[in-house]
Amino acid sequence: MTSNHFASRFEPNPNAKTDGQREAILDNPGFGNHFTDHMFLAEWTPGTGWADARVVPYGPLMLDPATAVLHYAQEIFEGLKAYVHEDGSIWSFRPEANAERMQRSAHRLALPELPTDWFLGSIRDLVTADRAWAPSGGEKSLYLRPFMYASEVFLGVRPSQHVTYAVIASPAGAYFPGGVEAVSIWLSSEYSRAGTGGTGAAKCGGNYAASLLPQQEAAQHGCAQVAFLDSTEHKWVEELGGMNLFFVHSDGSIVTPELSGSILEGVTRDSILQIARDLGYDVIERRVSIDEWRDGTADGSITEVFACGTAAVVTPISSLKWDGGEAVSGDGEAGKITTDIRSALVDIQYGRAADRHGWLHQIVPA
Repeated sequence: MTSNHFASRFEPNPNAKTDGQREAILDNPGFGNHFTDHMFLAEWTPGTGWADARVVPYGPLMLDPATAVLHYAQEIFEGLKAYVHEDGSIWSFRPEANAERMQRSAHRLALPELPTDWFLGSIRDLVTADRAWAPSGGEKSLYLRPFMYASEVFLGVRPSQHVTYAVIASPAGAYFPGGVEAVSIWLSSEYSRAGTGGTGAAKCGGNYAASLLPQQEAAQHGCAQVAFLDSTEHKWVEELGGMNLFFVHSDGSIVTPELSGSILEGVTRDSILQIARDLGYDVIERRVSIDEWRDGTADGSITEVFACGTAAVVTPISSLKWDGGEAVSGDGEAGKITTDIRSALVDIQYGRAADRHGWLHQIVPA
């Protein structure tokens, strides 16, 4: 991994939004609909390593029609948030974990690994430049999207010799503005998210593209998300299209499918494992069969099911549907343990609870 010294230059946006325009957006930002005035960019080549770190006006990326990423999908990304605390300071949550996961994803996609100090520095410099875009109040946040792509212009199946790293930021409203709601999940019987030896553990766009068709199928059946089984036996529960899964059992244990090489190592997932233990629960990582999910909700041995990810944090699951059946979780509403875990995690992120594990990273002081 190349470890060049990090330092970025700043080019202010001459067409930045006015205070009024920005405030109107922050009043109701939605998710992924608006973007801040600037973005971070850096380039890599074998000869120079990482170089030309810069914060520049947000705008289109100029891509030649033969740019490698357009033809061979050599790209990865991350997702994390910046949170405004009560004193006005801005913090990120476990960004080092995102940096390390991006390095693992880069290795799998034959991309250069970005040093952790570059990852943290890119976030710091972009958020500092656009700190006025970080919304406060409720569960609003500034969503950060670091990504890396093969930017060499050529046709040929080999790793790109020019790579671009970028970070963009988008103000985000509360995922559940009317309160946390339980959702229904569709079980995909025809499609798998990833296979053994594939890219399932990497955070790359191809994994999400492969989930879009079954996601459409889920929507046609009135479901908010799709659940995938393993690609070999079509028996073991893996994850949703973009979220990890947890099962709360009547004996007080909490179970999540073990990482198998085809499941994304979610930062939120890992945080929940620790928080659940802090709350006194027995937390187990093991294989979970689809029959266990179905039978457990039917006989009451599984009392709650929830999913987790950066955007929604924790999403209660009301039921699992498939062609010809449905398994309802508990009473179909958000369960107490699910709600308690979600509240504990969100309170840490927004500085309302003690950060016992050193997860918070200050980006901008008060």
